Amino acid sequence: MFKKILIANRGEIALRVIRTCKEMDIRTVAVYSTADRESLHVRFADEAVCIGAPPSKDSYLNIPRIISAAEITNADAIHPGYGFLSENEEFSAVCHEYGIKFIGPSPQMINLMGDKSTAKDTMKKAGVPTIPGSDGLVGTIEEGLKIAKKIKYPVIVKATAGGGGKGMRIIKNESEFKKAWDEAKRESAAAFGNDGLYLEKFVEEPRHIEIQIVGDQYGKVCHLSERDCSIQRRHQKLVEETPSPVVTQELREKMGAAAIRGAEAIKYEGAGTIEFLVDKHGDFYFMEMNTRIQVEHPITEEVTDYDLIKEQIKVAAGVPISGTNYFPNLFAMECRINAEDPANGFRPSPGKIVNLHMPGGHGVRIDSHIYAGYTIPPNYDSMIAKLIVSGQSREEVITRMKRALSEFVIEGIKTTIPFHLKLMDNQIFRSGKFTTSFLETSFNFDDLK
Repeated sequence: MFKKILIANRGEIALRVIRTCKEMDIRTVAVYSTADRESLHVRFADEAVCIGAPPSKDSYLNIPRIISAAEITNADAIHPGYGFLSENEEFSAVCHEYGIKFIGPSPQMINLMGDKSTAKDTMKKAGVPTIPGSDGLVGTIEEGLKIAKKIKYPVIVKATAGGGGKGMRIIKNESEFKKAWDEAKRESAAAFGNDGLYLEKFVEEPRHIEIQIVGDQYGKVCHLSERDCSIQRRHQKLVEETPSPVVTQELREKMGAAAIRGAEAIKYEGAGTIEFLVDKHGDFYFMEMNTRIQVEHPITEEVTDYDLIKEQIKVAAGVPISGTNYFPNLFAMECRINAEDPANGFRPSPGKIVNLHMPGGHGVRIDSHIYAGYTIPPNYDSMIAKLIVSGQSREEVITRMKRALSEFVIEGIKTTIPFHLKLMDNQIFRSGKFTTSFLETSFNFDDLK
């Protein structure tokens, strides 16, 4: 087992990893930018190293500085968390080169799954259902028009190096194609330095369902059932739950088996998530694979009693997994609490937290790095806490979430708490019969004003 792990991340996920390391009697090293000097992950790690200025490129994305921090502290492994360098092929390779274990997949696995068109082809060969569309990248508009005519509108054009909805456009008919294509190409080049695009059939009335998997160094893979991530705004998740209100046990087993086939095809090592779109007919299609721990991993932990961070560390140290698939025995939901103003288009609201009271009680968990007096820097993602509740039924979870949200007091900044409270009372949400476009089509944001 590792003696010391450096966490190449910040905020709540860094603190989350530190907690499990302490329980495993593993020493920890925090890295931080000058903007995060007062963050709790710095306070609770055994050691801490400043790695640069607030911009991510000068700190949390700076590979030489992170490797240097690992070397001077004699860390024998690095946990990348999520975001930043967690799915960076070069970072995984450099860790290996310096004899530091990267707690995650190999560079080859990251490369295979990081490029979406390659990932789709890999999954198709493994017998995982994929959305009809182009075979790899589409070179020209003319080629794209031919494919769109064949698979029928509506279609969606996506950036191969994409994420967060960048370089993505829905095209309803031929007359819209050229404008949408050009916009997606420009946006993709600006956001990722890669303007490669591919084309797919647009899945109507979709649910975003992901399967949590874990694979070991010996080719064995298991799944931990699904999470429903359909409540999202501009492809950014806001609420996640498990089990999904629309997934039957039969569909759950089919999706789990497909996810395992996909992971086994690349001999996947570590925790990962295979994401699917499920249409109104109950058919499911591979969308992408995230080769890291997910923001929403706590809801899976709550319904399976399974520490995913601990499993990541054990797998990286060469411990075999049990090979048993896990199914939910409870219900759980996570609300992402962001420093944003939901009444004004979710505008970022960094600043000092003047007063803070966190909810508690049975079935309530909070993953957060904030405290009264803490100043939220404007340089990073606006998520400041995750409120996770569990219960015996979805109805109990929603009621408990309302109670917990009403107790959650964060003063000095705007947060998404009012939005979540309003959502818990929405009848469409409570019915479980919503799609990924729910917030755009069925939620009244004017009520928040």
